[in-house]
Amino acid sequence: MGKVTGFLEIDRQVHKYQPASDRIRHFREFTLPMSDREVEKQAARCMDCGIPYCHGPTGCPVHNQIPDWNELVYQGDWENAIRNLHSTNNFPEWTGRICPAPCEEACTLNLEDVPVAIKTIEQAIGDKAYELGFVRPFPPEHKTGRKVAVIGSGPAGMAAAQQLGRAGHDVHVYERESRPGGLMRYGIPDFKIEKHYIDRRVEQMEGEGVTFHCGVNVGVDKKAEELLAEYDAVLYCGGSEKPRPSDLPGRDFAGVHDAMPYLVQQNRRIGGEDIQSVAWPSDPILAGGKHVVVVGGGDTASDCVGTAFRQGAVRVTQLDIRPQPPEKEDKLTVWPYWATKMRTSSSQAEGAQREFQVATLEFVGEDGVLTGVKCCEVDEARKPIAGSEFVIRADLAFIAIGFSGPNESGIMAELRDGLTTNTDRRGSKNVVANDHDYRTNIEKLYVAGDVRRGQSLVVWAIREGRQAARAIDEALMGSTLLPR
Repeated sequence: MGKVTGFLEIDRQVHKYQPASDRIRHFREFTLPMSDREVEKQAARCMDCGIPYCHGPTGCPVHNQIPDWNELVYQGDWENAIRNLHSTNNFPEWTGRICPAPCEEACTLNLEDVPVAIKTIEQAIGDKAYELGFVRPFPPEHKTGRKVAVIGSGPAGMAAAQQLGRAGHDVHVYERESRPGGLMRYGIPDFKIEKHYIDRRVEQMEGEGVTFHCGVNVGVDKKAEELLAEYDAVLYCGGSEKPRPSDLPGRDFAGVHDAMPYLVQQNRRIGGEDIQSVAWPSDPILAGGKHVVVVGGGDTASDCVGTAFRQGAVRVTQLDIRPQPPEKEDKLTVWPYWATKMRTSSSQAEGAQREFQVATLEFVGEDGVLTGVKCCEVDEARKPIAGSEFVIRADLAFIAIGFSGPNESGIMAELRDGLTTNTDRRGSKNVVANDHDYRTNIEKLYVAGDVRRGQSLVVWAIREGRQAARAIDEALMGSTLLPR
């Protein structure tokens, strides 16, 4: 374990941020890295618990062996810490940046509100891997002669493709957009993860024999039936991209948008691409000099807040229908699970006005142009409170209330009559497959990630991609050495 008395002697520290007044002037990452020595001290706080909930199903879906690599970091053995982390997680520099860290919620020290800084340590290990030259191609020693197609290059598709390529299969990844990465590249702002981290992994995977076909919309440019005939297995990792419908009056006013076209546009601007996207077409959306309202309380809504500030919004208001959560949870009834408590994202801390227990009633405007958002207060059952209506000035409004399944165009439209889907408790329409073999009802077609389980975290996408790769390898070869 780390230092036996480390958790008693060393205070919890995480990386700091640039001041909000500085970071809203650019779209780059704004975390200030800790020194190796500081990270080693934080790793020394790990207690190596008898039951480490941090890497069990409650804490880490990819089952990172957190106490093990904490010990290695504490000893200064960064190379073996990287090897250990890569054994469970293909892309730790991604998860160390954008995962909300349920592992820290499950940490035993979180009972005292001072969990081990697991996310900070994971990011440090992932970044150290580049510094030490450990992110390099690891091509297979032998090829199997089997061909596998992966549709979609988000975290699930990328993880599966890398695992299958290293198992010796000839892997081809088909991506609808002009560059790989899925919503990791186009949906998450650069200030949370700069896209060269994706580019480096693509370069590594190409060195391992994986082929990327960008600008190919399967179901439109190339039929899924062609892939099924050409390949020994096809894995569909299209993600959950269809915005959850709002049906609010005034939805058609100029200035009202779903969140994702806005985020995709800005990411494409920063990447030097045309802002028009195959899946997210829209006229230019810019928040400079405007009053902005964001409907929704999740990560996508927060990303809209941070993007709007960087574009020069005058004021940003975020509406959340849920009650304002408590500052501190009841540990004995919640731990080690994810707690509902007051959390403030870095984007919200940049000056957002947050309104809780508020329902959006309609968008109001003049001459077809948005001028405000009509709201009301709600009770704990989310029922409107009579006489509590009010209007917030808005020149621009974003609806960020989640996703309801994969886009219904492309591959879903082509296979509509043959592919079995279901609707989950959140109303999302997902492709049916279990989490053991990931097979659909169509022969040779597998599915993994948000398109199967519904909108979820990057760590779940990576886990599903890895598990689906193992299932495919076992089905093609009769046995597998890939980890589950």
